[in-house]
Amino acid sequence: MEKVIPRSSAPIDGSLRSRASDSSFAGLVQPAAQAPGKAASEEKQLDDKELELERERKLKKEQKKLQVQCQDEIISYVYGKRSLMGSVFYLQAREKEEKKLKAKQKETARLQAQATSDGPKKSEKKQKKKAAGDENPEDFIDPKTPSGEKKSLAPQMAKQYSPSAVEKSWYSWWESAGYFGADPASTKPPFVIDAMIRWRRMSGYNALWVPGVDHAGIATQVVVEKKLMRERKLTRHDIGRDKFISEVLKWKDQYGGTILGQLRRLGASLDWSRECFTMDEQRSKAVTEAFVRLHKDGLIYRDYRLVNWDCTLLTAISDIEVDHLELKEETMLKVPGYSSPVQFGVLISFAYPLEEGLGEIIVATTRIETMLGDTAIAVHPEDKRYKHLHGKHAIHPFNGRKLKIICDAVLVDPTFGTGAVKITPAHDPNDFEVGKRHNLEFINIFTDDGKINSNGGAQFEGMPRFAARVAVIDALKEKGLYKDTKKNEMNLGICSRSNDVVEPMIKPQWFVNCHTMAKAGLDAVRSKKIEIIPQQYEQDWYRWLENIRDWCVSRQLWWGHRVPAWYVTLEDEQLNDLGSNNDRWIVARNECDAMLEAQKKYPGKKFQLNQDPDVLDTWFSSGLFPLTVLGWPDDTADLRAFYPTSVLETGLDILFFWVARMVMMGMQLGGDVPFQKVYLHPMIRDAHGRKMSKSLGNVVDPLEVINGTTLEDLLKRLEEGNLDQNELSVAREGKKKDFPDGIAECGTDALRFALISYTSQSDKINLDIKRVVGYRQWCNKLWNAIRFAMGKLGDHYTPPATIVVSSMPPVCKWILSVLNKAIGKTVTSLEAYKFADATSAIYSWWQYQLCDVFIEAVKPYFFNDSQEFDSARAACRDALWVCLDNGLRLLHPFMPYVTEELWQRLPQPKDSCRKNSIMISEYPSVVQEWADDKLESEFSIILDTVNKLRSLKPPTDTNERRPAFALCRGEDIAATVQCYQSLVVSLSSVSSLKILAESDETPLDCSTAVVNKDLSVYLELQGALNAEVELEKLRKKRDEIQKLQHALSQKMEASGYREKAPPSVQEEDMRKLTAFFEQLRVIGEAEKKLDA
Repeated sequence: MEKVIPRSSAPIDGSLRSRASDSSFAGLVQPAAQAPGKAASEEKQLDDKELELERERKLKKEQKKLQVQCQDEIISYVYGKRSLMGSVFYLQAREKEEKKLKAKQKETARLQAQATSDGPKKSEKKQKKKAAGDENPEDFIDPKTPSGEKKSLAPQMAKQYSPSAVEKSWYSWWESAGYFGADPASTKPPFVIDAMIRWRRMSGYNALWVPGVDHAGIATQVVVEKKLMRERKLTRHDIGRDKFISEVLKWKDQYGGTILGQLRRLGASLDWSRECFTMDEQRSKAVTEAFVRLHKDGLIYRDYRLVNWDCTLLTAISDIEVDHLELKEETMLKVPGYSSPVQFGVLISFAYPLEEGLGEIIVATTRIETMLGDTAIAVHPEDKRYKHLHGKHAIHPFNGRKLKIICDAVLVDPTFGTGAVKITPAHDPNDFEVGKRHNLEFINIFTDDGKINSNGGAQFEGMPRFAARVAVIDALKEKGLYKDTKKNEMNLGICSRSNDVVEPMIKPQWFVNCHTMAKAGLDAVRSKKIEIIPQQYEQDWYRWLENIRDWCVSRQLWWGHRVPAWYVTLEDEQLNDLGSNNDRWIVARNECDAMLEAQKKYPGKKFQLNQDPDVLDTWFSSGLFPLTVLGWPDDTADLRAFYPTSVLETGLDILFFWVARMVMMGMQLGGDVPFQKVYLHPMIRDAHGRKMSKSLGNVVDPLEVINGTTLEDLLKRLEEGNLDQNELSVAREGKKKDFPDGIAECGTDALRFALISYTSQSDKINLDIKRVVGYRQWCNKLWNAIRFAMGKLGDHYTPPATIVVSSMPPVCKWILSVLNKAIGKTVTSLEAYKFADATSAIYSWWQYQLCDVFIEAVKPYFFNDSQEFDSARAACRDALWVCLDNGLRLLHPFMPYVTEELWQRLPQPKDSCRKNSIMISEYPSVVQEWADDKLESEFSIILDTVNKLRSLKPPTDTNERRPAFALCRGEDIAATVQCYQSLVVSLSSVSSLKILAESDETPLDCSTAVVNKDLSVYLELQGALNAEVELEKLRKKRDEIQKLQHALSQKMEASGYREKAPPSVQEEDMRKLTAFFEQLRVIGEAEKKLDA
């Protein structure tokens, strides 16, 4: 039963080059042999040296015959129901004779080279050298392609992959060819995003992805204000509203295209003919219409309410613009406008004196300055300590105001602190609700810029709020009311735009009543009309919308959509406080409509109209995007064809701030959900898991990764930004630490593939540039695979319209079967929005099955030009072409540029209707005829065997090839190993493989590994065997198997296992348990031999 692939002292090179040019075959190619009749007489005339040479020539000739016979025999043997899975074969031919003549061969080769200077070998070397010298470098350079035209490819593929060269010209051609567009009149199913959109487009959908950007109200205004101050020492108030808006528009024109430019470089297949901007004419019209309609429906109103106020920007800000800083202990923080750091993270206790000489009541706060606006003290109604104070009053020590002691079970925890809570309704969200419940007075103590106003008392008026903090403590100490200061964990709100501490303040603002719309959004998710992916975030959706508060949509900014509301000031009234009377507001589409409405409301009266200077929250216009990008409020073909859209893909951090608002406004104004699925991608962080921040210097521009950049350029970009000197210093150090050598050019495809493959990482992506570099190197492997294929397919190869798999060699059947699995796994993963699983399936097939196994396996067919194997070569060519064509199309949504370039180089079937671009070609689908589970199972065993043998090799062995043995416990496994014996030899780089039966003596001086319960492998390490090392390996393996065995045994012995577990499961568990016992037995035998 044994079959050994023998080893020769002269290996055939992996590429099986022409024998005349391979030094391993020096002397095999000779001038024409002499006629047999003349041999005896001419031999006598040769001197001794020539006689020796002649004998060696004859020996070499016989060797050549034997080697060719052996090689042909192996290929024939493998093709006959075997797989030729390797590029290197080692043959044995007359070892004894070669050993005797080994010393003489070098001299023979040298003399022959001299004597046959014009012979075939030297001639071929000259021809190769001449061919290399005649190589035209321009043949490898793509000709210049006019913008918008299909890329002109060089006659020859470049020897190495270059991202910048590959990515050139394709995008402009895709766009000009109209491949990104969608037809509203199409009968194809609509699909509205880039790996998703490319996949759906290739799968026959009418795919639409509309590019658009919002105006980023606060962020943009802050940047331009900083620019004005830095360059001209001016504020926006110095130049006025109109000129400031002009400055913003100039900045937008200069920098606003950056994001869209990045999207283009990333290969995003957006329909640029539909590009929109939240402040363009159509979108502005839609924003006004939405505001008017919502106000008419009673959902928008104006009121005095608590908002997040920024004392630096002088505006209300949204919750998303508030960063929450977790403080564990006392912390000194720098606050804009203050020369010294401010103390946070402490709890300050003080006492309020009670009326009628009842003593005092102690309260505690983290914001002692707000006590100037206190209007009550709350206790729990069941707290016996304060029963006697219910309805009584405390006296404010600085202004004499009476503070009612109220009972509130919602707010007060009697077990926390003193059980008494100071209430400042105008400056705390919880206290605001208490104030409404108990009808308390709301006293605002701050000016817009964060100073104490007159309500805070003359003693503190005009002080900045945090200076007042110190002053209040000192004043309390003077009155003997200060108690103590303790460390306290707290959550501090910081504006992400200004870094100022957010101050809750009551302001007259425009609000959207969200309760009825939120209920509709909740019902849409519960009924699966909208699906949130990953599903775990549904709970966040329910939590937010079930506890939704009215949305403040007005901002005290100049950049944005002006609120379409006008205030009516009647004759003889002074316009002292715009909007002081909420009943005087007229909401209209324009000033003319407002004038008509005001005339109806105040007939016969003279009045003046003043438009609200505030602008709308950016999220208001962004929340309308699914409608407005399709033409709403007009009844357009796009709106009818594509609303509701298919998928929204966005970051999980804006599930409430953007997604929920799109759902609410879409259902209210559009009559239906805006999208059917919401895919939430993880948030990208740096390699250390930190949030990307300009002040930390860890923000990565995708173009820096695509193009590559030096450390000097990274630092230069920081200096060109808006960071102050302290932030700049921190940012510089961050860049130097993370990118000491800059960033290597990775290209778009590698960056896309890396980011998509990262999506399996929970809710954060810790982006390591080294991983992107790794995928860039993988692109080079793809490139080389196609280069190899183009050389082997040949210039005149024409792929067949169909292939007959049944007549192909096993290795071709196998690669098509595993390709089928990869296609199925990729498609099902994409359908389930498991993008990382899709990239894993594609990568594994390309890397480990096509490149590492199949391409190596088919090389001998291409390098042996015998007519006997013409059909095998043809089958291998067809299988290779099918693999590359399907593999590139499978990969295209993830790596659009390199796949387009490589696919364009592939030959196409005769009379085919192949599409002009890979991006509009058909996405691969499963072909049932390719499936061969039995063959895959056999290959799995063989490849496991190869991996085990490789693992046994000592690390010091580089080119050393050692004999190997396969111990087979059963005829079936022996037949399988024997069938693919050449595969194991070639891929595991051993000199030979001897198949042993269970009754055979196991070899000595070998390292061993268990492949499965029926198969073990041994690698001879004579002279290199370290018994201690091998025993340690076996011990570790034994411990690993014993743990698995123990766990499985416990499962099988558990109560109810035999009654509840299906018979198929019990059978599989028993099989596994038996395999574990067998592996332990083999390990035990190996240990005994090593100990002997």
